[in-house]
Amino acid sequence: MRAATHDRYGGSDVVTIAEIDEPVIADNQLLVAVHASSVTTADWRLRASAFPGGMWLAGRLMTGLFRPRNRVLGMEFSGVVARTGSKVTRFATGDAVFGNAGSGAHADYLAIDEDGALAAKPPALSHAEAASLPFGAVTALVFLRDFARLKSGQRILIIGASGGVGVHAVQIARHMGAHVTGVTSTDNVKLVADLGADRVVDYRKEDLNEIGGNFDLVFDTAGIVRFARARRLLNADGLFLPLEFGIGDALTALRCAITRSRQRIGLHVSGDAQADVEAIADMAATGALNPVIDSRYPLSEIGRAHERVETRHKRGSVIIDVRPDDEAPAAA
Repeated sequence: MRAATHDRYGGSDVVTIAEIDEPVIADNQLLVAVHASSVTTADWRLRASAFPGGMWLAGRLMTGLFRPRNRVLGMEFSGVVARTGSKVTRFATGDAVFGNAGSGAHADYLAIDEDGALAAKPPALSHAEAASLPFGAVTALVFLRDFARLKSGQRILIIGASGGVGVHAVQIARHMGAHVTGVTSTDNVKLVADLGADRVVDYRKEDLNEIGGNFDLVFDTAGIVRFARARRLLNADGLFLPLEFGIGDALTALRCAITRSRQRIGLHVSGDAQADVEAIADMAATGALNPVIDSRYPLSEIGRAHERVETRHKRGSVIIDVRPDDEAPAAA
């Protein structure tokens, strides 16, 4: 089968299309014929070994000190079940599914556990639309619902509101009843407003320090601000949630805990649970969550997709069309 592989860390040119063996599934796994995937910020960082905030060594220890342990990237996917293991009961051959495989989605086929982070694809969504949701939407949901415990009526500032996580955070926060202020660039003001933000701040025209300091939550999805700046935007009991953080942020969180500061910084990593994928599937099916696609590339041009993500100016998701929606998968 075709797969986008990389055998060393580096620029987008290290990713090449190669023929590799199809995955061999276990009794509790599905073989999914991938129709669409995406290139996320995580894929870019793993490919380039571009770990933020002094986390290079820790990142390399996890992913491979001298060369990547995992040759095939790709977290998000949407596709059709091509084969099931003998103990699989939830899904059947021919079912359309989507989810977060963790890795391996930049290929014609992937193997995933039946109880992994996947769900039935909402019928109204194309494979490309479904593949845009699992990473960004689940991350936004878990950060807002579980880590921030966002409540109706609270005021939230979302920095990077037009990015892969931000576009979903705006919609989910609004769905939860919060008052949403989104921060983005001039070109994306209308998009963020259309997604449901009550107020949109154009950072090229407005100074964040002058927009007021009464937010219950500052959610930085883009790694733009540090706690020293965020605390000026928070109310007395406010919480700062950065999606990207480093060693300095960890020391700041420790200092806040020791001094029992009412203003806090929360450092978390979103997991991938089946229940969360099912939750965003329900939200998408009811219209509470709409996909936002920046651009689409065929698998053969995945290097260009990496380059687009690395600009850090994408709007929503960068999609990889592994096979067109109307193309039936070959027999596996």
